[in-house]
Amino acid sequence: MECLTLKKSNCKNCYKCIRHCPVKSIRFSGNQAYIIGDECILCGQCFVVCPQDAKQVVDETEKVRVFLHTGDPVIVSLAPAFVANYEGVGISSMREALKKLGFTDAEETAIGATIVKSEYERMLEDGKQDVVITSCCHSVNLLIQKHFPSALKYLANVLSPVQAHCVDIKKRYPNAKTVFIGPCVAKKDEAQLYPGIIDAVLTFDELTAWLKEENIELKTDAEEKDENSRARFFPTTGGILKTMTKRNPDYAYMAIDGTENCIAALRDIENGKIHRAFIEMSACVGSCIGGPIMEKHHRSPVTDYISISRVAGRNDFPIDQPDALTLQKNFPAIELKAAQPTENEIKDILRQMGKTLPSDEFNCGTCGYNTCREKAVAVYQGKAQITMCLPYLNDKAENFSNIIMRNTPNGFIVLNEKLEVQQINSAALELVNLRSPSDILGEGVVRILDPSDFLEVLKTGKTIHGKRRYLAEYRKYIEGTIVYDRTYHLLIGILRDITEEETQREKKEDITQQTVEIADKVVDRQMRIVQEIASLLGETVAETKIALSKLKESIIDE
Repeated sequence: MECLTLKKSNCKNCYKCIRHCPVKSIRFSGNQAYIIGDECILCGQCFVVCPQDAKQVVDETEKVRVFLHTGDPVIVSLAPAFVANYEGVGISSMREALKKLGFTDAEETAIGATIVKSEYERMLEDGKQDVVITSCCHSVNLLIQKHFPSALKYLANVLSPVQAHCVDIKKRYPNAKTVFIGPCVAKKDEAQLYPGIIDAVLTFDELTAWLKEENIELKTDAEEKDENSRARFFPTTGGILKTMTKRNPDYAYMAIDGTENCIAALRDIENGKIHRAFIEMSACVGSCIGGPIMEKHHRSPVTDYISISRVAGRNDFPIDQPDALTLQKNFPAIELKAAQPTENEIKDILRQMGKTLPSDEFNCGTCGYNTCREKAVAVYQGKAQITMCLPYLNDKAENFSNIIMRNTPNGFIVLNEKLEVQQINSAALELVNLRSPSDILGEGVVRILDPSDFLEVLKTGKTIHGKRRYLAEYRKYIEGTIVYDRTYHLLIGILRDITEEETQREKKEDITQQTVEIADKVVDRQMRIVQEIASLLGETVAETKIALSKLKESIIDE
């Protein structure tokens, strides 16, 4: 069962998870993020930083409900960080509330921490191991098993506090089911990897939701300080060291928190730079009180530490220390299967990202990887995409934009809200008889164009489409469209030179006018001819009539 899942519909391809993943165990495909289980150390950072809540912790509440109906005792091992997560609530109130949910009992995981601390002291007193790294943090254990296997010999082969506690519970209650409740995602994985010890894991979020569902309120207590509870310091940075009373002077004792710091320390160990040291390692900054299920909603490191220190005593919990053999834990190396590219393959991928020279490798980290070469390796392994490179996308977008701007016959001019020219292409320069953009960039558009249309669009927000104007100073006709971009507060003018069209139109109008005038003249001439013909015809008829009348009269007379 996976401990972290993805809500695909919520992933917005922002790459924030990969930027914060210390081991880059996230791949991208189809604009979605996927967790690579073989490489993941379950630190929970992707869950913490995801702005879309696309990462989900698998909820085991229903599994625990089933346990409560089996009839077997179900006992909670409660992480000592609960004091910081539930302000003012002590172990008595927590136990009372958990019993109302149906649990048989609730004990503090700090009991197991006392057992583990005593085993660490025994190991250091023995002095056989050069470097001893604590095994309390499952994410650190996974980090070493998967990414630093050569340091496994330094990892203390000791159960974690919750494992030691659950083993102790099952020894006292042979049929008991154990449920760990805490601020950690990785403990869910630890329970699955080592079956039979921890039967289920709930986060503080899951417990809170369950209590709310059952209308159970946690009561605030008076401070429950027990002087025999020093191991309550365990969830703080250096908390393990605070509980250790027996120290071997041959060892240096140190506490390191945060995965990045742990990685740096492990590299030094691998390179032989650290010897005779006891190192308390925690993947979370601030240790368990900075755990992902606390940090997502609750991040107050100073206040949290104070809450822990108020209830932690000066002495250990009274326990019967088990035999060292019963506390041993095996940490096998977990082999990573990702193939490694050759140098030529890396260079080929870099070329595809537009990085042909070392100076092109900006190592800006916006893709989530520390270097461009690291990103190229991830591309080869199918974990990343070339398009995740922001400079590459910017160059591609700018090149595409520049190609359009350079080759379009239309003039483009971009103004800010002060009507100052921010960008102008060559076609627009030609329109206004300028040689270079530097002649006008940053200057008011009034120097080259009448600003009235731009002012109108800025004032009304309404786009002007295809307005025709004559630029007398340039003896050119233009057709202009002006758009106001409210998001970026820019005015964009698209100017089309229609001088030739207007010239042709005027020529056509002249020809038409001339044709009309010629037609009028022809008509007038034809009318005159017709009239002349009519006049002549009229005179001839009259003369013929007179002649015929005279002839008639002459014949009659005869």
